[in-house]
Amino acid sequence: MMDAENERHKPFPTAAEDTAVAQSTADTPQSRSPSYRLAFADRDFLLREELRPVRLQLELLKPELIQQDEGIVSTVVIFGSARIPDRETAEARLALAEERAHAAPQNRQLQRAVLVARRVVGNSVYYDEARKLGDMISRDTLASGPCDMVVITGGGPGIMEAANRGAAEAGGKSIGLNIVLPMEQGPNPFITPELCFQFHYFAIRKMHFLNRAKALVVCPGGFGTLDELFETLTLIQTGKIERIPVLLLGSHYWRRLINFDVLVEEGAIDEEDLDIYQYVDSAEEAWKIIKAFYNLI
Repeated sequence: MMDAENERHKPFPTAAEDTAVAQSTADTPQSRSPSYRLAFADRDFLLREELRPVRLQLELLKPELIQQDEGIVSTVVIFGSARIPDRETAEARLALAEERAHAAPQNRQLQRAVLVARRVVGNSVYYDEARKLGDMISRDTLASGPCDMVVITGGGPGIMEAANRGAAEAGGKSIGLNIVLPMEQGPNPFITPELCFQFHYFAIRKMHFLNRAKALVVCPGGFGTLDELFETLTLIQTGKIERIPVLLLGSHYWRRLINFDVLVEEGAIDEEDLDIYQYVDSAEEAWKIIKAFYNLI
């Protein structure tokens, strides 16, 4: 990258300088016309359907350049549900669900909501494990450099918040890759602000998850978590990325949800493909496997 000293000696004006000059142009019908705007400073132009390839490139470049500026060397990806909160929050939601169900005992939907809320209380243990894992990774790697094996998540609430929270509590940096969705909240408050990104394209976001990844830890989650898990398994299986530890945290959940053995029995994958991932049941177990893989023990 070119430093600021060399930048000042370039013969051409910078984009910022020309933008400032353009904004100081005399106010005339011609200068007010959208056609007169600098292309890179014209929001309406950049949002045109035909500019999709340019927006894809910008979305790839912006987080990459910022991570380079921040010195991010490698990451550990932690996926998981946005809907699994800390135990206190889960218990409060259960109490509310029980209150509503008690007031309308014939309402099957409210009765089912109680059952789901009870499951979420049980699953809140994974919030604790993700938080612990974020703490352990950050605390252990700070000595070797604050930008190696940086925790990276989807940036939202639930499991993602827990991992960012653990990293922050350990004094480490962490990354959040949010995406614009109609039903989702903003970024959780534990992400390092200068490493908090927002995406429009799922595909570009997933590339950034794996671009510096040294390991992937997948906590219980839904469609989004499964999408990210299978994307990684496919890329490793097909040799598109180098093999990294892929750890499914919560063996009971994952064995109940996915029967990978069926894929072998049906000839859809090779038996050796089952070695791409491992089940773990605690943050300590996950971190021990990652450290052993990289000879850090």
